[in-house]
Amino acid sequence: MTGQYQRTVRYLGPAALSAASLVLLLATDRNLPLPGERVVDAQAVAAVTRPAKGRPSVPPTVLPESTHRREELPKRHFVGAGFDACTAPPLESMQAWRTASPYGAVGIYTSGGQRGCDQPRLTADWVSRVRAMGWELVPTHVGLQAPCAKLRNKPQRIDPARAVQQGGEEAAEAVLNLQALGLGQGSPVYLDMEAYPPGDQTCSQAVVDFTLGWTQTLHAAGYHSGFYSSVDSGVADLVVAARAGSSPVPDVIWYARWDGRAVTDGLGALPDDLWARRQRIHQYRGGADETYGGVTLNVDRDQLDGLVAVGR
Repeated sequence: MTGQYQRTVRYLGPAALSAASLVLLLATDRNLPLPGERVVDAQAVAAVTRPAKGRPSVPPTVLPESTHRREELPKRHFVGAGFDACTAPPLESMQAWRTASPYGAVGIYTSGGQRGCDQPRLTADWVSRVRAMGWELVPTHVGLQAPCAKLRNKPQRIDPARAVQQGGEEAAEAVLNLQALGLGQGSPVYLDMEAYPPGDQTCSQAVVDFTLGWTQTLHAAGYHSGFYSSVDSGVADLVVAARAGSSPVPDVIWYARWDGRAVTDGLGALPDDLWARRQRIHQYRGGADETYGGVTLNVDRDQLDGLVAVGR
C-alpha cells in the first residue's frame, strides 16, 4: 500500500498455482461457473443508476454465488485502532507494541506476486505467536493492478478480457496462503488495489470484474472477501457497480483517505446503506515512524470496524 518498495514473492506465487487448484476450490458447488464465465443480468442492466459525477457508467456483472451458507461461517469483528507495515515486524517488536501502543490490529501481506516487501518472518509460527499476544490480523493480498494504473513498482496488470478469471485465480492463491499460515475459514483477505486514474470505463470495468471474480472464489472456499483501495478510484468504482446491481461484491471495504480522521464514516464516498454493518476499515494516515516501548516502526494508521482473521 505504500508503493515504495520493489516487487518480491513469498509462499505460493501465481506461477506455482495450476488451473486445477482453482477448479478444486469451486468443485464443491455445482451452481458456480468455471473461472472466467461472466454472466450479465439484463434486469440489473436496466436498473443501473446514474454514477457519481465524473465516474464512468460500468455495466453490471452478475456472477452465480455459492450456495454455501456463509452466515454460518465463523466471523470475527474488531473495532479500534490498527496499523499496517510493509513487512511483518519481529515478534519482540510486536510484543513491545502490544503493551505500549494504542493498536490492537495489524495488517499483514499474506500473499500476492506484487507485494512491496520481503516477508522473512511471516510464518504460521509468527501468526500463532502474534495472535496469542492478543493481536487481531488483517490479511492482505497484492496481485494484479488496474490496467490504467501508473505504478512502476507493480507492473503486472489485469487483462480486461480475462478479469473475472484472473480475480478467481488470485483468490485461490490467497486461500492457499491463508491456510499455510493457519488462518481458517471465515477469515477475510483484502485485495490491495492501488490508486489508479479515474474516468476510464474499460479500466473501471476490469477492476470491478476482477474483484467480483475474487469475491466469488473466496466465498466458494468459505472465506470472506475484502477490498482495499483509494476512495477516489477503486472504492468509487465499486460503489457505482454495487448500485448498478453487480455481484457478488466484497463483504468489507478498506478505504484509503489520508485525512487524519480515525473514523469509519465513509467520508461521503461510501453511502450510508453500503458496507455499513461493521464492514469498514479506514486507512487515515500513511508512512510515518512511530515509537512505542522503545521500538520504532514505519506504519500506516487504520481505524477498524470490520472483519479480521479467524484461526483454525
